[in-house]
Amino acid sequence: MAARRSGARDKRAQREDMPAGSGPSLSRERIVAVAVELLDAHGADGLTMRGLADRLGAGAMSLYWHVGSKEQVFDLALDAVLEYRAPPPDEGGDWRGDVVHMLEDWRARMLRHPWSASLLPRRALGPNILHRLELLGSALSRAGVADAHLNVAIWSLWNFVMGATVTRASFEGARVDKDAAPPHLARPGEDHPTIQRSHLLLDDDWDGAFRKGLDLLLDGLVPRG
Repeated sequence: MAARRSGARDKRAQREDMPAGSGPSLSRERIVAVAVELLDAHGADGLTMRGLADRLGAGAMSLYWHVGSKEQVFDLALDAVLEYRAPPPDEGGDWRGDVVHMLEDWRARMLRHPWSASLLPRRALGPNILHRLELLGSALSRAGVADAHLNVAIWSLWNFVMGATVTRASFEGARVDKDAAPPHLARPGEDHPTIQRSHLLLDDDWDGAFRKGLDLLLDGLVPRG
């Protein structure tokens, strides 16, 4: 009984010691929303718990009543921006349309939040990301992809989306005026005839390339009938 009373006193003391700002106005949802704003503005390297607390008008230690660490903030923010809202797929419907819509939405969200692509390969997979993977696997199964090949198909599409997103973000982040580009990039010359003919380094139709590449990949996974 004494131990029970002691535990109750400890809990009351903890509540009394909670820093200002850790009350109802501060929640995990609000912390995550503000973290996304800071990540959008400053990138992953620019997010600190002190800066997050300052933006929230709270003490830094008060955040730890709602999140365990900065790493968990990253995980929660990443999962939040990758939420996918779509009607439940029709089991007899257009599996290919479902896959294309979901992957295009995935890419668009990462491009709106460029920091997400750099975090995704090393973060814990949250419920929203797992939901996307479940929808993707379900659609591919409906298309006829055998269970023995399902993981390969899923990771192939994952890698395609990730690669397409990171490449675009990297190229656009380092974009320079075409007139100021080094001559070997503007005019690759006879050593690179294919690159010169296709204008590879000057082609900025990222959306078109993504959709065509996705079609080629899906045709390889499930040939059109």
